[in-house]
Amino acid sequence: MNDLHDRHRAVIPDWVALYYRDPLEITHGEGRHVWDAEGRRYLDFFGGILTTMTAHALPEVTKAVAEQAGRIIHSSTLYLNRPMVELAERIAGLSGIPDARVFFTTSGTEANDTALLLATAYRGSNQILAMRNSYHGRSFSTVGITGNRAWSPTGLSPLQTLYVHGGVRTRGPYAHHGDEEFTEACVADLEDLLGHTRNVAALIAEPIQGVGGFTSPPDGLYAAFRRVLDRHGILWIADEVQTGWGRTGEHFWGWQAHGQAGPPDILTFAKGIGNGMSVGGVVARAEVMNCLDANSISTFGGSPVTMAAGLANLSYLLEHDLQGNARRVGGLLIERIRAACAGVPAVREVRGRGLMIGIELTEPGTDRANPDAAAAVLEAARENGLLIGKGGGHDTSTLRIAPPLSLTVSEAEEGAALLEAALRSL
Repeated sequence: MNDLHDRHRAVIPDWVALYYRDPLEITHGEGRHVWDAEGRRYLDFFGGILTTMTAHALPEVTKAVAEQAGRIIHSSTLYLNRPMVELAERIAGLSGIPDARVFFTTSGTEANDTALLLATAYRGSNQILAMRNSYHGRSFSTVGITGNRAWSPTGLSPLQTLYVHGGVRTRGPYAHHGDEEFTEACVADLEDLLGHTRNVAALIAEPIQGVGGFTSPPDGLYAAFRRVLDRHGILWIADEVQTGWGRTGEHFWGWQAHGQAGPPDILTFAKGIGNGMSVGGVVARAEVMNCLDANSISTFGGSPVTMAAGLANLSYLLEHDLQGNARRVGGLLIERIRAACAGVPAVREVRGRGLMIGIELTEPGTDRANPDAAAAVLEAARENGLLIGKGGGHDTSTLRIAPPLSLTVSEAEEGAALLEAALRSL
C-alpha cells in the first residue's frame, strides 16, 4: 500500500485529496460493503461520495453494462442512441418539468457547467446568484459560483456571482429566527440584492448542500425565492447532483420540498443515477434547453454503456421503492445517531433527512469549527470498519453519512454503533 501511495504522489496532483493518514485502496464491493487491498471488509456509509446509490456490484447493473459493452461501447451523440433516448424519456417524465428536454454529460460538474451556459445564453446575462456555503463542481465556471472557500481555488471567473443567504439554517445572521421569520428575512435579503444588480440570469441552489455539510433551509424557502425570481424573469437551477433519486426519503427530488411555486426551470443530476458509472445531465423546459444558437454535441455524454447502466439502476430503484427505504431506514438511522451523539460535547448538530445525514463537530461549548475532531472520528470509524465522509463550509468539520439506498435495518444499527464508538473515542 505504501508503494501505491508513493506512486500516487509521484504522478497525481497534490490537490487531489486522499482520505486517511494511511490511504485506502478499495478493491471490490458487494451490497453495502467494500473490501480493501489487505482483505479487510468495511460497511460503506459514503458510497463513493453518494454515487453508489443502490448497491455495490448490483447484478442488474453489471449485467446491463456487460451486455451493452458486448454490442457497442461508444458512438457519440452524432448517432441515434436507443439507451440514451429511453433513459431521457424516463428522466423527463420523473423530473416534474413540463415539456422537458434532457442532455447527458459525464459528471455533475459538467452538468452544472451546461446549466450555466443555458441560463446565461437564454437570459443574455453572465450574472448568477448562488448560495453561501454552496458547491457546484470543479470546472472554471462552477468554481466561480461555489460559495465555499475550501473548494474555490481562484477568484477568476467568466461569471459575475452574488451570494444569497439561506442555505444554512443554524448559522449566519438569521439563525436565531424561527423558520417562518428565517424565510422572510432571506427573501427580504434577495429582494434587496436584486435592487442593486443588473439583469440576472439564474439562481443556482442545492436543496441540501452536499460538500457544505448537508445543510439546508426550511422547507419552502426556494419556493418563496421562486416567486421573487419569476417577477424578474430569473431562472431557477436546482442542483440535484447529491439530492436526486429519492435519497432524501421524503421526496424523489430535493426541490419538491420547495415545490409550492412549481418545478425549477433547470435541474441538474449526476452521481447516483449511474451507480458508479460516469453519468450526469441537465433537464430543462424546451424553451430554455433549445435556446443555444450554435452546434453542440457530447462525445462521451450519453454513452450506450453508461445509459444502459442508468436504465437498469433507475428501474431497480423504482421497482424496489428505495426512496421509501431511504425514508424508513434513514429515519431510524438519524434517531439512532442522535442518541449516540447525545453525550458527546463536540457535537453541535445532527441534521439531514433520508439517507443524507450530517454531524457537525465544534470545539465543546462553542460554535467554532473542529476539523481535528472530524478527522479523528473519520480515522476511528475506519478502524472500526465503517467508511464515512466529511465536509462543511466551516473548516471541514461535518461528518457526512450517505449509505446506498438499499441499506437494511440491521446494517443501519451496526453502522450507528460503529459510529458511536468512534465518536466516544474523541
